[in-house]
Amino acid sequence: MQIIHIPAFNDNYIWLIKEANSNDCVVVDPGDAAPVEQRLKDIGGQLSAILITHHHADHIGGVERLLASYPQARVYAPKNAKYSFEHQVVDEASIITPEGLNSPFSVIEVPGHTLDHIAYLSEGHLFIGDTLFSAGCGRLFEGSAEQMHQSLSKIKKLSPETLVYAAHEYTQANLQFALAAEPDNVELHRYQQQVSKLRQMGLPSLPTSLNQQLAINPFLRCDNANIKAAVELEELQPLNNEIAVFAGLRSWKDRY
Repeated sequence: MQIIHIPAFNDNYIWLIKEANSNDCVVVDPGDAAPVEQRLKDIGGQLSAILITHHHADHIGGVERLLASYPQARVYAPKNAKYSFEHQVVDEASIITPEGLNSPFSVIEVPGHTLDHIAYLSEGHLFIGDTLFSAGCGRLFEGSAEQMHQSLSKIKKLSPETLVYAAHEYTQANLQFALAAEPDNVELHRYQQQVSKLRQMGLPSLPTSLNQQLAINPFLRCDNANIKAAVELEELQPLNNEIAVFAGLRSWKDRY
């Protein structure tokens, strides 16, 4: 598979997936139709399918316009939300092969950011929407800290070689907070320098590897003694389990 990032709005990424010798293209979370249409024109592509991770407008806002231009495209979307466009419902038990691709995708339910949130995994490529970011995770708009922690625990069990395709370029801001939570993490400092160079060249910081995130992302490291101590100091109380540490960390990030 070839995977191309399409910038949208201020910091969104829409991911375009295609086979090397095919004009058929699949896009993930097209919040805006215009940049997708332009990229399809640039590469001579035809839209064959759309994958939706959750219902927020910056992830689905371009779907109806794209379907008007490409009525043959099939939309896959999570079951726990209502959508105005025709779509095929998918859930944790689903394995799909989007039109135009040869590789199957498994669906992972990852509630927390929203209750309907899902991710799509194929051949070591994880399209995670707003559940996991590089050095961060999504805000808890609908779900609980326990739900998000459980969702991230699912992700942690995947192969460390998995490449993570998040939907926002939040990495530099997330790294500032991560360093506040774990200032002595040498790998975190190294990664910050790497990301800074990429962004200075106008390149995306994504995808990132799960292995990299396990080393630097505080929301995947709530079992780490240094992070636990930092969150306890911020909360001014002892925290007795990983979910409590995660909840305190997420609350700290919201205020940061």
